[in-house]
Amino acid sequence: MIKKSVLASPDLAEKVLEAIDEVKGREVISLDLRNIPNSVSDFFIICHGTSNTHVEAIAHSVQKLLFTELGENPVSKEGSDTADWILLDYFNVVVHVFKEEARRFYSLEKLWADADVKQLEHTF
Repeated sequence: MIKKSVLASPDLAEKVLEAIDEVKGREVISLDLRNIPNSVSDFFIICHGTSNTHVEAIAHSVQKLLFTELGENPVSKEGSDTADWILLDYFNVVVHVFKEEARRFYSLEKLWADADVKQLEHTF
């Protein structure tokens, strides 16, 4: 049986944002999908890295923080083989870590344009 998170999805999304910020993910946004009928999750977190190594580091930071602080593992993880787009699925929070070129190509932000958007402000 797959374990669902005991943490509320907004709190889990905040932890994901914290992990991405630690490794300087670029153009980090949180799409709140809770008011969109038939959405696939509560939140999409989208960001990009500057290289395959950076993309992998961002995904690793998210997984490490969520596991060490919350005991959470993703239900599924896709894209690690090429690191152009790594997807981490935590049920109600789905994390998309792109290389910049892939992010521009797929434009997930445009597909979910009705969502409430929160952009993470960086200090670097």
